[in-house]
Amino acid sequence: MATIDDLAREFLAQKRLAVVGVSRTREDAANLIYRKLRDTGHQVYPVNPNTDTFDDAPCYPDLKALPEPVDGVVIVTKPERATAVVQQCIDLKIPRVWMHCSLGVHPPKMMRNLATKITSVSEEAAQLGRDHGLTVIAGACPMMFCDPVDFGHKCMRGTLRLFGGLAA
Repeated sequence: MATIDDLAREFLAQKRLAVVGVSRTREDAANLIYRKLRDTGHQVYPVNPNTDTFDDAPCYPDLKALPEPVDGVVIVTKPERATAVVQQCIDLKIPRVWMHCSLGVHPPKMMRNLATKITSVSEEAAQLGRDHGLTVIAGACPMMFCDPVDFGHKCMRGTLRLFGGLAA
C-alpha cells in the first residue's frame, strides 16, 4: 500500500495542476498552495467561479473551463463542495485529487474538532474518487511535501507524523 509520502511525491511530480478555491478577498491556504506550486515550476491554474483573475493570471470558473487538461487537482473548499469537484475530475478524466486539510490525513484525537472546521475532506467525495479509479489524497497539505518545504510546514509534518496524523 502506498504511503502519504509516495502519494504526495507522485502527485507533485505532475506538471499541470489546478487549485480549486483560490480567493481574491482573503489570504488562505488555497492561495498559498497555488503560489507554492507556481513558484516550484508547475503550470498551475486557479479555479474560483467568483473571480476572473488571481495573481495576474486568468481564474477559471470550474475545471471544464481550463485551457488544457491537468494531471491533478488540489481542492481547498468547504467539504460539501468537494464531491462536485471530484465528479468534474471523473468526467474530465483527471486522475489525481488532493483534498487539503491542515491537520493531516488522520488528525490526532485532540485536534479532530478543529480539523472539521479547516478541512476540504469529504469522505463521500474521497470514496467517489476511489470508486472511479482516481488517486485520492484525503487530507494533509501539499506544502508539507513540496520542496523546498518551509520551516513551519516541516514542523507541522513532523508533529503530525509523530502523532500518527500522516499515516496513509
